[in-house]
Amino acid sequence: MDLGLHGKKAIVTGASRGLGFATALQLAREGCDIVINSRSNSNLDAALEKISAGINVQIIPLTGDITYEGKAAEVIQKAADALGGIDILITNTGGPPTGSIENIDDQTWHEAVELNFLSHMRLIRAALPYLSVSDAASVLTITSMSVKQPVPNLLLSNSIRGATIGLTKTLALELGSEGIRFNTILPGFIRTERVLDLLAQRAEANSTTVDQEIAKQSKQSSIGRIGDPQEFANVATFLVSPAASYLTGGVFLVDGGMYKATY
Repeated sequence: MDLGLHGKKAIVTGASRGLGFATALQLAREGCDIVINSRSNSNLDAALEKISAGINVQIIPLTGDITYEGKAAEVIQKAADALGGIDILITNTGGPPTGSIENIDDQTWHEAVELNFLSHMRLIRAALPYLSVSDAASVLTITSMSVKQPVPNLLLSNSIRGATIGLTKTLALELGSEGIRFNTILPGFIRTERVLDLLAQRAEANSTTVDQEIAKQSKQSSIGRIGDPQEFANVATFLVSPAASYLTGGVFLVDGGMYKATY
């Protein structure tokens, strides 16, 4: 199936590792020119080398910590200048720290809001002038299944990511007439550095091994395993593509059936 992505211009934040990297790689395979963003120069250089291998598209690394006010707009401006516009924006951020209500201070709460809500909003706001003149404009926010089914010890993520869902749904309604689509993906437990770190923390707390925690988490999936980043990237790439032109305002779980409710 031709997704219609050849020659499209995309920016993916948090693209040096995990879900962001897997998605950027798949977009490149589909023929997109891409700006990949991360706050780590070394991780970004490694990602660039991997994505560039054997793929004949333009791939531009752009370092910048989008949690700082003003940096998101700067990243978008540089990306648009480098690509000559923006058709696709994928906003992906890392996860906030673990913890409980007793041991998370106000500063950590503020930082989590910057990371998991305001960075999405600022990126979208800065990109709108470019998206509004694209004939295939699409925005995908990456959040977490925790907005539907809270994950133990992830109070910050459980609480804050829901705001990004509200932002995405509202903009889908308000800007659909301008030809800009907005969707969000709620990933479950997928084998990324972040998830393996969380499972390592569980293993330490439970006096088990990471493999044992993976096995326990896998039982929560109707498929019987945790996911692979490529499986996430396949869905993300389809959603931002012209092939998904009638999909907007969608909240899509990619969790292997770990979410148990009907709605």
